[in-house]
Amino acid sequence: MAKIIEPLRGVHDVLPAQAAAWQHLERITREVFSGYGYEEFRVPIIEQTQLFKRSIGDFTDIVEKEMFSFVDQGDDHITLRPEATAGIVRAVISNGMLRENRLRVWCMGPMFRRERPQAGRYRQFHQIDAEAFGFAGPDIDAEMILLSARLLRRLGLGRLKLLVNSLGTPASRAAYRERLTTYFGAHEAALDEDSKRRLVGNPLRILDSKNPDMQRIVAGAPLLLDFLDPESKAHFDALCAHLKSAGIEYHVEPHLVRGLDYYTRTVFEWTTDALGSQSTVCAGGRYDGLVEQLGGVSTPGIGWAMGQERIVMLLEKQGLGALRDRPQVYVVLAGEHTEIPGFQMAERLRDAWPGLAVQINLGGGSFKTQFRRADKSGALLAVVLGDDEVARGVVSIKDLRRDVAQEECAIDRISERLGVLLGLKGGVAE
Repeated sequence: MAKIIEPLRGVHDVLPAQAAAWQHLERITREVFSGYGYEEFRVPIIEQTQLFKRSIGDFTDIVEKEMFSFVDQGDDHITLRPEATAGIVRAVISNGMLRENRLRVWCMGPMFRRERPQAGRYRQFHQIDAEAFGFAGPDIDAEMILLSARLLRRLGLGRLKLLVNSLGTPASRAAYRERLTTYFGAHEAALDEDSKRRLVGNPLRILDSKNPDMQRIVAGAPLLLDFLDPESKAHFDALCAHLKSAGIEYHVEPHLVRGLDYYTRTVFEWTTDALGSQSTVCAGGRYDGLVEQLGGVSTPGIGWAMGQERIVMLLEKQGLGALRDRPQVYVVLAGEHTEIPGFQMAERLRDAWPGLAVQINLGGGSFKTQFRRADKSGALLAVVLGDDEVARGVVSIKDLRRDVAQEECAIDRISERLGVLLGLKGGVAE
C-alpha cells in the first residue's frame, strides 16, 4: 500500500460537517456589507514581493519571518499574500479606480504566513477584509467599526471587547519615536533579541511584543496619546464620540500599535477571551499614506480584516456552529423498478421549488438501511417509492421528526403536497 500523503504543516481541511458554519458566516457577511453599500472586490493571491516589503514594512514580523516568497521561472520575485490591504491598494491604483475619489470595497479569501501553527492560527488562513478610500474624516472610522460590530452581532457572538487607539500623523509619531528610543535604550540590556533589533528599525513595534518578560518594560513606556498633534487628537475624540453615540462600548488602549507599518491615526481591535492566546478576531485602522507610498495619488484610506477560522471557532465554542446543510427531503427507493421514476420525481421537485434540498438514495440498500440513512441525513421528510407505489402512481410520505401517521400522495401531486407540508411559498424553499 502506498504511503499516505499528509497535509502540509499549518494548513487544514474544511470538512463537509464544518462547511455549513463557513457558509453561514459568508452569507451574513455579504448581507451586512450590502447593507452598508460596500462592493465585493477580488484580487490575486500572488503579488510581487516588493509590494509587501514597501507597504507592510521591513521591520515587521510578517516581512522578516513569515512570508511565503519564491523566484519563479521568469526571475520574478513573488509572494503569496500575507494580508489583503496591500493587494487591494495596488489593484485600485493599477485599475485607475481612485479617479472617482471615493470607494468602499470588501473581499474574502485565503492568506498565507509562515507562522508557528497553533489553535486559531494557520499558515493558510482566511480573512474577510473591508477597505474604504477617499474619506479623510473620523466618520468613516466610525462606520468601519460599526460595520464590524454589526457583523459580529448578526453572527450572535459575545465575549468581545473593542480596543481603540490613535497613532497620530507621521510627524507626531516621529517625535514619539524619538522619546521611545530613549526610553527603551535605557532598558536595552533587558530587551529580548527581537526588541533590540526593532529598537534600531522601528521602536513602536516593541510595544506590540507578545513576550511576557517584556510586559513590565512596555507598561512603563511613554504613551503615544500624549504626543498627538491637535488634528489627530480632534480626529480621535470625534471617533470616540461617534462610538459613544452609537452605544458601542470601547476601551482606549494606548499601547495598541498593530503589526503593520502603514497605519496612521485610528487603529482598533476586537478581542475575545474565549480563544486563549489568539485573542484578536478583527483588527484594522487608517493608512492615509499607503496609496501614495505605492505610487498612487495621495488618498486617505482605512480598512480592517477579520479571521474566518477564529470566527468559526467562536461560533462553535458559543454553541452557534452546529450548522449543517441538511436535505429537507430524502427519497427512499425500495424496488427493482424505482430508480428511474425516483430520479424523475426528484428532478421535478427541484424544478418546482428552487432551493429545496432533495437527497436521493444511491447504492441500493434494504428498506431499513435506507430509512437509517434518511434519518442520519437530517431530512425532515422521507418520500418512499417502491414497486407497488410505482404501479399505483403514488408515493408514501413519512415525517422523520414528528410522530405522525404516514400518508400516501399521487405522484403527480407530490410537489404541491410537499409545498404544504414544508411551508414552501413562491416557488422558493423557505
